[in-house]
Amino acid sequence: MKMNGKTILVTGSTDGVGRYVARRLAEDGARVLIHGRDAARAKVLSDEIAKAGGAAPTFYQADLSSMSGTRALAEAVIRDHQRLDVFVSNAGIGSQNDGPQRQVSADGHELRFAVNYLSGFLLAHLLLPLLKAAAPSRIVNVASLGQHPIDFDDVMITQGYSGSRAYAQSKLSQIMFTIDFADELRGAGITVNSLHPATYMNTTMVRAGGVTPISTVEQGGAAILRLVEGDDVAGKSGLFFNGMNEARANPQAYDAVARKRLRELSLKLTGLAR
Repeated sequence: MKMNGKTILVTGSTDGVGRYVARRLAEDGARVLIHGRDAARAKVLSDEIAKAGGAAPTFYQADLSSMSGTRALAEAVIRDHQRLDVFVSNAGIGSQNDGPQRQVSADGHELRFAVNYLSGFLLAHLLLPLLKAAAPSRIVNVASLGQHPIDFDDVMITQGYSGSRAYAQSKLSQIMFTIDFADELRGAGITVNSLHPATYMNTTMVRAGGVTPISTVEQGGAAILRLVEGDDVAGKSGLFFNGMNEARANPQAYDAVARKRLRELSLKLTGLAR
């Protein structure tokens, strides 16, 4: 898919691999909608894109730890645009951000579950009219090989909490949603895929966890960009990739009953349930 003139939203794009992906897409001529919490970081990125001759991005400031902040972002994008060719759900926090202790969102949800999973789930649903208007269009969920099955008796992990478990559960939730949403949108001209971009990229998130990076953001970014624009994945949907290769996720991802339970819970928690 040629990027010139395409409208692409990349959440969490003022730092890390999202920043790299946004810059590359802008340099390729895409109309990139960048998102983050820090306006100063966004300006630095915008200036770099302009200096490189890319199309000027539009910055949307939003805190995705709250459902109201997530809704505000969707409303702003819908107000400003009539179509959305690609949604890259990349925003997230790691297992050690602000410490490994259990934290809750403004809505009372376990924080990593809220930021890494629920916000993307809500945005994908709210932005669906724009994605349908741009079909063929794509949703790319940036997940991880780090996956932990959901305990539906304690989804918010009030017992036996660890930051790594919470992070891994949120990432498996993204993958389960990917499979579910791809089924729901079959025939609509919208593909939905998820991926583990690269292992321990050199990002703020990885360094905050005290881990020595072993991959570059360029490596991870290339894997994301392939799902954004690659012709070889144009007709593929509902898949999980490890870098450039199709892979199998945790077995719970392929459990239709578990996915149904997660979907019903997510619709309720995001206020989408009717």
